[in-house]
Amino acid sequence: MADKEPHGSGAQTAKELFAGSVGGIVQVLTGQPFDIVKVRLQTQPKDNPVYKGMLDCVTKISKEEGFLAFYKGTLVPLIGIGACVSVQFGALAAAKRFLANKDNTPLSPLQLYLAGATSGVANSVLSGPIEHVRTRLQVQTSTTGAGAYKGPGDFVRKVYGTYGIAGIYKGQAITVLREFQGYGAYFLTYEWLIQETVRRLGKKSRKEVPVSLQCGYGAFAGYALWLTVYPIDSIKSKLQTDAFDLSKRAYKSALDCARITFKGDGLAGFYRGFGACMLRAGPVNAATFVAYETTMNLIGR
Repeated sequence: MADKEPHGSGAQTAKELFAGSVGGIVQVLTGQPFDIVKVRLQTQPKDNPVYKGMLDCVTKISKEEGFLAFYKGTLVPLIGIGACVSVQFGALAAAKRFLANKDNTPLSPLQLYLAGATSGVANSVLSGPIEHVRTRLQVQTSTTGAGAYKGPGDFVRKVYGTYGIAGIYKGQAITVLREFQGYGAYFLTYEWLIQETVRRLGKKSRKEVPVSLQCGYGAFAGYALWLTVYPIDSIKSKLQTDAFDLSKRAYKSALDCARITFKGDGLAGFYRGFGACMLRAGPVNAATFVAYETTMNLIGR
């Protein structure tokens, strides 16, 4: 029997948003240390790299900056990513209802991809500036000195005061592209696996899918996301940590960034920090989906 999604209503949407925010908080708490390593490796200079690799990065951060350095910039994503994941799941459910077949048959893979991509674009409105703030704070090794930011509030105040809203949304175009493809692949993978499990095992609804399978499917979804967008994410990180002033920028555009990266480092230049990202992708997204599904089951679908 196909898993039936309830019709849209204010109460239902509120439940989806709340469950998504729980999933987002779990995602940040489990994934932040991996993310800071990824960003440091992605954005370090080629000619004089600070870190030799993932383990060297972890060792140096721990030794020179302390354990809490792995949670630099966490306040913004803790609040912001909670909101982002909330929007992701809320927009996904709304898109699935909009694309629902009149005969109540399961959505096709293309429909699931488009629903996921829609959630990604909706999410980008929040994720763009939130990740910009987080990335800037993650790459700085000290909160003192010229050009340093004391925290998220200081960053927003200084950047907005000088460059306006465009400064806050730096790298937004490439972020939208990443979110469209990434979340299309992400939710296609998870929703299709859940859908097929309900059908194959003869379950009445997704509530009956075992937590162990939710974990596995969430991990697969995380891998699907990052395997398809990591080079785009690498460009995004470079653009968001590039200079604000046009005359001082290393890259004129996303395409220019891709050209320079490929010319200097080849394909490997797009995959710095990939190991840390993939180590993060499985457990973090498994936890995110289990948190979401469990919350939805507890508060009632």
